[in-house]
Amino acid sequence: MTATGRAGAGGRGVTEPAPDPVDWALAQRVAVRIAGTDPFARSYHADSLGPDFAELTEQAEALVAEETGLRSLAGPARARVTDRAGWVQANVASFRRLLRPLTETLGAKMRGPMAPVARRAAGAEVGALLGWMSGRVLGQYDLLVVDDEDPDDQDVVYYVGPNVLALERRFAFPPREFRLWLALHEVTHRAQFTGVPWMRAHFLELVHGTLSGVDADPKRLLDALRRAVVAARAGNNPLDDGGIAALLATPAQREALDRMGGLMSLLEGHGDVTMGRAGADLVPSADRFARVLRQRRGQARPLAKLVQQLVGLDAKLRQYEQGERFIESVEGVGGPALLNRAFEAPLLLPTLEEIRTPNRWIDRVGAIAPALP
Repeated sequence: MTATGRAGAGGRGVTEPAPDPVDWALAQRVAVRIAGTDPFARSYHADSLGPDFAELTEQAEALVAEETGLRSLAGPARARVTDRAGWVQANVASFRRLLRPLTETLGAKMRGPMAPVARRAAGAEVGALLGWMSGRVLGQYDLLVVDDEDPDDQDVVYYVGPNVLALERRFAFPPREFRLWLALHEVTHRAQFTGVPWMRAHFLELVHGTLSGVDADPKRLLDALRRAVVAARAGNNPLDDGGIAALLATPAQREALDRMGGLMSLLEGHGDVTMGRAGADLVPSADRFARVLRQRRGQARPLAKLVQQLVGLDAKLRQYEQGERFIESVEGVGGPALLNRAFEAPLLLPTLEEIRTPNRWIDRVGAIAPALP
């Protein structure tokens, strides 16, 4: 934590931690107020969600393991059905964990009489953004894990019950089928991050390396948050213009974002392909579900939604489409065995340019000896 020294009693220097540039408690209150209470939150249908998602998440995990060979090293997936307020609470915690490198940098600059005002303003803007998103999220795997925080609130697969019920009713989705389809997607992403031993650490290293290098003026951060809220109220994805990190990033950080873009495109494409194959015989309505969700995809993304959007990937990546095309091209040359080489080591991950031109990745990987079994 960044700290500054000041003279204490007896002339001894004491350290005072830099203030957090975001009032997180205010952010949560604002988000919960904006999220509101969906009428389905008290529906008798809600009673089926907990047992269904517990069972279907376990089933989905077995299907994904059979399809991909990826088995979690962190134990069985834990499903948690929540309402919008619960989702907000979980994501305030995730935001704080994710943004720690950035908030420590910004906090060191927030001194003076106006700092408390800026903290409250930032908290209100973050809260407005989370409140808007809470009405659109269906499922989310929380991949952010911090050793010194409660493990029961980490590595969880969340399902936002009222939003699931509302979509099922609006489009007459068969509930069990739709819920298995959702579980397949979230569990696939958990398998990627907990079944590949180095994946979570590598991803977080990219995120933290990008954010910790941002040398941002707090006013620029606040302005970016305000623009995001204005876009959300106009019905647009508030982070489609590149996310907060992209607005503040240096050229070197943009290069890091491109590297992360290659990874995320691979994971999203792999996630969509895997869920389709793993659930082929059990989810006959999958194409219809996908069509409906594609219409909402500009508003809510399945894998680490807030992580991806916050670091500014959505503006320049069409992760699902590009990732699926990459996988199709690679498997067309060498089948799943060639694709699986991307999960052997960080060195073998495709770059964003290789996602767009798969032959470059195929040629590069072909020159590197396979890992020993």
